Amino acid sequence: MTQKSTKKTNERSRSRSAARLAAVQALYQQEMEATPLPKLLDEFHRHRLGATIEDVTYAEAEVDFFDDLVRGVDARRAEIDAAIAARLATGWTMDRLDKPMRQILRAGTYELMARIDVPTGSVISEYVDVADAFYAKREKGFVNGLLDAVAKAVRT
Repeated sequence: MTQKSTKKTNERSRSRSAARLAAVQALYQQEMEATPLPKLLDEFHRHRLGATIEDVTYAEAEVDFFDDLVRGVDARRAEIDAAIAARLATGWTMDRLDKPMRQILRAGTYELMARIDVPTGSVISEYVDVADAFYAKREKGFVNGLLDAVAKAVRT
């Protein structure tokens, strides 16, 4: 691999990582505020992805990938929630998970189900990294274990 192609691959990886984090934030906002999907996507496109807010510059995100994650979770929420709920410990429900955790698991599960172009290990690793923005080590382990169980069920 040449230095130029390595740089392009690293840029794409960073832009997808940013898209994943933004998708989790958008899904959280949608759940908290019941923001209609078109308005939500427009707001993120115009004001969040790659923007500078309160002296914090957000990374450029791969917009098409971001859109696919948010739209995909929205369209397949019942199927995704069922896949997650089936792997929760006895006595746990989706409602018992806190809101950011639900969105991390939903986005990761959607990606495992629908984005077969992304390797399983990459999906799990990326959402463990997203969890790191919100949680401590214990919760990151939970994300890793649950998404690994989902992957075993939805990918062969």
